[in-house]
Amino acid sequence: MKLQRNTILITGGTSGIGYEFAAQLLALGNTVLITGRNQAKLDQAKQRLPQLHTFQSDVSDPAAIQALFEQVTAQFPALNMLINNAGEMHKLNLQDPALSVFDVTREIDIDLAGPIRMVQQFLPHLQAQPTAAILNITSGLALVPFPLAPVYGAAKAGLRSYTQALRVQLQNTRVQVFELVPPAADTPLNTRFSNGQDLTKLIAPKDLVAGTLQGMEHNTFAMYPGLAGMLRIMSRLAPDFVLKQLSKGVAEAFAQPQPANQVSAR
Repeated sequence: MKLQRNTILITGGTSGIGYEFAAQLLALGNTVLITGRNQAKLDQAKQRLPQLHTFQSDVSDPAAIQALFEQVTAQFPALNMLINNAGEMHKLNLQDPALSVFDVTREIDIDLAGPIRMVQQFLPHLQAQPTAAILNITSGLALVPFPLAPVYGAAKAGLRSYTQALRVQLQNTRVQVFELVPPAADTPLNTRFSNGQDLTKLIAPKDLVAGTLQGMEHNTFAMYPGLAGMLRIMSRLAPDFVLKQLSKGVAEAFAQPQPANQVSAR
């Protein structure tokens, strides 16, 4: 796929991977639109990248998605690419009596239902374009369970399954379907899960995005950069071993007092 002169909508584009996609796609000569829930963060992104077009919207709200669609397609009828990047990851102790039903389902609404609704809302418009693409950003944790954040992994695994099915259904259309399966990266999404560890050892968003765009240009439809490629192999060859490694420290982590609603967002 050619990555120049497109009109691209990125959800959750104010920081981390989403912001880096916006910056690199702008540099390639594309028109780039980003969404976010926080208007102040949208304004900050616009200050750093004046060519950006920003829209305040919440992917967990179906009415907001419909309103976003009407705004975007009216102002940018040439829209031909959707990047579903918005996401949240919560550290959840499922035995915590204070945990509400909302607490354990909000990641489903944002990380799984949100992208599915975005695709369903925008798909007819994308199919009407000469060329079009959807990029869903899942996670290396879609491949293996992560007991500290059980619902996040479940949501991303669901999104991965949906993306693969969507690719099959759209294989004879003009819409190409890509998936990025990122490993842990040096982004706000992982900051609160670092426990003081050096995040600079993680893959940098700049490198992650550059490799993804290169893969898309070569029509690589599923990309597993860095440690995600290793997780993909190990989850098949030694799934019990991988789960054991990711389970280390879970009991100790939940034994410590936790800040209310500890969350990392993208």
